[in-house]
Amino acid sequence: MLTKYGNDVLWKFFAIELVAIICTVFFVPEGPVKDGIYLLLAVVAAFVLNFFRNPKRTPPQGNDIVISPADGKVVEIKEYFEDEYLHADAVQVSIFMSPLDVHVNRFPVSGTIEHFCEIQGGFGPAFEHKSSERNYRTHIGVVHDGQKVLFKQISGAIARRIVAEISIGQTAVAGAEFGMIKFGSRMDVILAKNSEILVRLGERVIAGESILAKLKY
Repeated sequence: MLTKYGNDVLWKFFAIELVAIICTVFFVPEGPVKDGIYLLLAVVAAFVLNFFRNPKRTPPQGNDIVISPADGKVVEIKEYFEDEYLHADAVQVSIFMSPLDVHVNRFPVSGTIEHFCEIQGGFGPAFEHKSSERNYRTHIGVVHDGQKVLFKQISGAIARRIVAEISIGQTAVAGAEFGMIKFGSRMDVILAKNSEILVRLGERVIAGESILAKLKY
């Protein structure tokens, strides 16, 4: 199953692939060069289809849990004072998505979207911690039973477009899709400091299924 967020890219890509195939058929003589072109086109097509895959996920149940919004590896867990949305001491869990990971993003908690902004920036490597503040990104704040949760979609060196179907006042449903970051990226999840973090550095997580933390009330 492919995500709807990739339709614009897929139409353009396969149009280019079709032109490339036609040119190869009529203008490249038979031999290893022609075979190599076909192989390259097949590999690129497989990569693109793999990137835009959208496997079905079954979110775990629980009112106090925070679900991973992205597939990838936990690359940072830190405490700091968050002064944009929580306005309190907080803990941040950062997930790096390689180009081979599923890039569809899912809500980590249910609730009401109170905060949303798009911030212009650069396109540095998403695995670097400074990308959280320097790269092009979106910030999304959801209030869940009085608890505020902030999460960020952060572009990377390859990723140049972020899709976020978000509006203020919208109802978020934990595990439901809301967008994606195209071709390699990072997601930060910021919670109240007293939250119980259930993942470790280097651990791989799955969007919509892995539990990142438990909220404390």
